[in-house]
Amino acid sequence: MSLKVAGQRRGEWLELMPGRLPVPEHGGRYEAVMAWLHNELAAPPKLLKTLEAEGGIKLAGDRLRLLLFPPKQSSFEPMGTPTEILYEDDFCLVVHKSTGIKVHPDGESREPTLANQVSAIYAERGEKIAPLHIHRLDEYTSGPVLYAKNAYAQLKLDAAMARKEISRVYVALVQGIVSPTLRIIDEPIGRDRHHNQRRRVSPSGQRAVTHVELMETLNQASLVRLTLETGRTHQIRVHLSYAGHPLLGDALYGGSTKLLPYQALHGESLIFAHPLTGELIRVDDPWPQEWLRLREQLALS
Repeated sequence: MSLKVAGQRRGEWLELMPGRLPVPEHGGRYEAVMAWLHNELAAPPKLLKTLEAEGGIKLAGDRLRLLLFPPKQSSFEPMGTPTEILYEDDFCLVVHKSTGIKVHPDGESREPTLANQVSAIYAERGEKIAPLHIHRLDEYTSGPVLYAKNAYAQLKLDAAMARKEISRVYVALVQGIVSPTLRIIDEPIGRDRHHNQRRRVSPSGQRAVTHVELMETLNQASLVRLTLETGRTHQIRVHLSYAGHPLLGDALYGGSTKLLPYQALHGESLIFAHPLTGELIRVDDPWPQEWLRLREQLALS
């Protein structure tokens, strides 16, 4: 996708200026515009087909308009305090997910989820926007979560996620002193047939790769930065436990809950290409306050 692609929102429409386009031998200016949308904008074919059928593509002189921002009511009830926004534009939203909050309802609990908190943002503003999450975090993992604010962004970001082009960096407090030589854990992960919730390293599992960087050693604990090549369920928790360094608080994988009642895992940053412009966007999420207190406690003990 061209990094020079830029547009301006006009109400429900995105206005683009594709400039002079070569007209194909069999076709006119409309066909030239459609080819530009495919080749330069890399617009999802599924979306273009829908826009064509609904009259959502308009040409007026040098201006091209796409109906990308129709009002949409969220299916999630606005509940709880609106969550902190880390980044937002017309296409993307990145919010902070707190520890102990689920990304979306599971049908069992009536406690507000991140989806409800995001819905509350737009209910407060009186805007009919229904963002959809692009990735998830475990209930007790804090950090940034990326949302798409329209169908165009959703299709582009979902595809980027499938191609592993969205980078997520985590930090964790783990038990024991991690060796600086532990740089990569490349072990397949599968289900644990003895425990419904657990995963385990298994030769028959899916490939899983975690990159490890030792940041600091504390009293009987280490602070590590982790980058994922793959995104398996509980990947970091399984891999670090397998390496002999379960996360502090992670009772499911052998971690002690003496200092923390849940796994000490936080999403530190999120890096993705903007679905329209291709610009690389990095969103950082500061460490939770309880982490700062725990780190100080470990350093002094």
